[in-house]
Amino acid sequence: MARAIEMLAYPSVQLLDVTGPLQVFASANDHVAAAGGTPPYALRIVAQGGRGVTATAGLALVAEPLPPIGTAVDTLMIAGGEGVEAAAVDPVLVDWVRQRARQARRVASICTGAFLLAASGALDGRRAATHWRYCAELARRFPAVRVEPDPIFVRDGPVWSSAGVTAGIDLALALVEEDLGRNVALAVARYLVVFLKRPGGQAQFSATLSLQTAEDKFGALHEWINRHLADDISLPVLAGQAGMSERSFNRHYVAATGLTPGRAVERLRVEAARRLLSESRLPVKRISQRCGFGSEETMRRSFLRLLAATPQAYRARFSS
Repeated sequence: MARAIEMLAYPSVQLLDVTGPLQVFASANDHVAAAGGTPPYALRIVAQGGRGVTATAGLALVAEPLPPIGTAVDTLMIAGGEGVEAAAVDPVLVDWVRQRARQARRVASICTGAFLLAASGALDGRRAATHWRYCAELARRFPAVRVEPDPIFVRDGPVWSSAGVTAGIDLALALVEEDLGRNVALAVARYLVVFLKRPGGQAQFSATLSLQTAEDKFGALHEWINRHLADDISLPVLAGQAGMSERSFNRHYVAATGLTPGRAVERLRVEAARRLLSESRLPVKRISQRCGFGSEETMRRSFLRLLAATPQAYRARFSS
């Protein structure tokens, strides 16, 4: 029998949170059918009242009413979006999610859909991911949830959760791989022109991106820093590269990025080290030198401060 996959939507849901994962499953159906098999998934969007749901992009989605708790379901997926704030405090919807999650073989949230899943209690005592911007808020509101800010997606037993927006596609590909094997998941990824597993894997948020501003006054400087991580990147060097006095540079940089130059360089070095730890077998000592930390201990302190993990622990967890 086809696995019943329910995607829960609500007013002001994020369009790609809904359509991205569903397209993965639909493409898996097409691939299996083309090979002469029976499509493995039965897909439907469900919403309270079964009315049409308007997504944040302004497009209307046709949704079925919330299925009765007794009906069969394989996978319950909860999309994120601006409307999750109202959805997560709707007692009727939260109770439905609570009961439906207990019945489903597995449950998954996409992006900020984790807030609604957490409100149901399904994430209590479990590891979970959400959009990088809302990790701290999720942890604050739901202290029983072990929020992980770094992974693209997290699996904790039968409960899955993904990072922001397009990470729902990564999660759906992982579900297809679990159900149908790597070859089918790879075929779907190739058809959709996406990675089966993103290179560098789990890091969902780029330090370089976080330092960008609307004006991006220091974009060229950040590119220069990334090319010279192993060199001396002191304040005088950075000010000279930016063509400013040290005092003026420091003031303008903090105003533009919210970080001191030293903290920004540390983040860029940690990001580069994370990439090498997950993608290479270079010794930790070599990585610390290549990324400009100078010593393993200096890199260790930076990792603990920014990631709450040692370089060795990060590699053990995220190495490909």
